Amino acid sequence: MKYLPIASNLFIKNRKKFKAQLKAKALAIFNSNDIYPVSADSTLPFAQHRDIFYLSGVDQEESILVLFPDAPKPEHREMLFLKETNEHIAVWEGEKLTKDKAFEVSGIKSVYWLQDFKAVLAEVMTQAEYVYINTNEHYRANVETETREARFIKQLKKEYPAHDYKRSQPILQRIRSIKEPEEIALIQQACDITEKGLRRILKFVKPEVTEYEIEAEFIHEFIRNRADGFAYTPIVASGYNACVLHYIENNQVCKAGDVILLDVGASYANYASDMTRCVPVSGKFTARQKDVYNAVLRVKNKAAKMLVPGTLWAAYQEKVGRIMEQELLGLGLLTEDDIKNEDPKWPAYKKYFMHGTSHHMGLDTHDYGILTEPMQAGMVFTVEPGIYIPEENLGIRIEDDYVIQETGAPINLMKNIPITVEEIEALMAE
Repeated sequence: MKYLPIASNLFIKNRKKFKAQLKAKALAIFNSNDIYPVSADSTLPFAQHRDIFYLSGVDQEESILVLFPDAPKPEHREMLFLKETNEHIAVWEGEKLTKDKAFEVSGIKSVYWLQDFKAVLAEVMTQAEYVYINTNEHYRANVETETREARFIKQLKKEYPAHDYKRSQPILQRIRSIKEPEEIALIQQACDITEKGLRRILKFVKPEVTEYEIEAEFIHEFIRNRADGFAYTPIVASGYNACVLHYIENNQVCKAGDVILLDVGASYANYASDMTRCVPVSGKFTARQKDVYNAVLRVKNKAAKMLVPGTLWAAYQEKVGRIMEQELLGLGLLTEDDIKNEDPKWPAYKKYFMHGTSHHMGLDTHDYGILTEPMQAGMVFTVEPGIYIPEENLGIRIEDDYVIQETGAPINLMKNIPITVEEIEALMAE
C-alpha cells in the first residue's frame, strides 16, 4: 500500500460499534474481494471490500474476518483468517501480512491461516444461533458478477442450513455513515491530494491540450502524494462533453473559448474525495461563462448551509432545486411561465439541473447512508449543483465535500481548493 499506516484504534472502535448491534449468540463473517480476471493471466488491480477494511484495516486478498462476541472461547470472539505467506510468495508477489503484522494493523489477536478456517468455523457454528452475512444493499448497487462474498454465503447456507441468517448491511449503513475523527482526517488527506492535482493542471491547461493529458497530470500528482489512485473514474469534459453527466472517454482536444468540467478525486487509504471544478481553456471565462459559473457557486454555498443535523435529504433536494430555479430565471434560461406550467414530477429547473445535489461520501465515493433518515453530525456529504446548457456547449458543476457538525455550519474539507472565477483565472495566468 502507498498510504501510511493507520492506527489500529480506528478499526477497534469500528468493530465495537458493529458488535454492539448484534443479537446475542450471533457471529458475523466478512470476506475480501476477489482479484478479477481480464483474460489470459491478466487481472485487474486488487481493491479491498470496504466493509472488511472498515472493520479490520486488512487490505489484502483472500482474507476473512469473523466476529463472535459471545463465543465461549475468548480467542474466537474476533478472528482473522489470512493467506499464509512464505518466501516464494514474497519473491513473486511481495510480502503478505504475517500474524504479528495483522495484529498491528487490526488490533485482532487471533490470527489464523486460511487452511484453519473450515475447522474453526465448524466449531463456532455449533455455538452460534444467528449468522450475520454481508450482502450488497447499497441503493445504487447493480451487481452482475458473483462476488467472493456471494459465493461464500451460498456455500455457508448449504453447509449450515438450520441457522438463523441475518443481514449486516442495516448495521453498516448506519455506523459507516457517521465518521470517526480518524476517518475525517483520512478523507481530508484525500482532499488535500486532490487540491495538489488541481493546482498542477491549472498551470498546464491551454488550447489544444487533450482531455487525457489533463487526466495524466492528475494521476501523476496523486500517485506522487501516496494516493491509491482516482477515487472514481475521472471526468475531464471540455465544451459540449460537460453536458454528458458521466462522460469518461476523456479523449477530445480542448478548444480555445471552451470550459473544461473536471470531476476528479483522489483516494487515500481507501477513503474517497470528490471534487468538481470548471476551468476555461483559454485562461479567462467569457462574461456568459462567468455568470453561469457564479450562479452555480451561489447555489452550492447556499445548499451547504443546509447540511445540519435533522435535515431530510428529500426536502433538502427540493429546496436546492428552488434556489437553482431563481438562478436559471436570472440567466434567462427559464421563464415564469415555464415554472407556472411545469410538471410537478419533473420541475422546470430539471431541464438544466437534472441530478441530485448531495450524496454520502467516505470509504466509497457514494458511501453508505440511509437517505430517508435525518442527517447527523459526523456525516460527510458532497454538495454539487450544476447547470448544463447543450446549446451553448457549456456545462458547469462545482463540488466540495462537507462534514456535518453538531452545531453551526458544516466544515468544508475542500476549503483550500481554488474555487472562485478570480482564483482560477489568477492561477492559470501564472
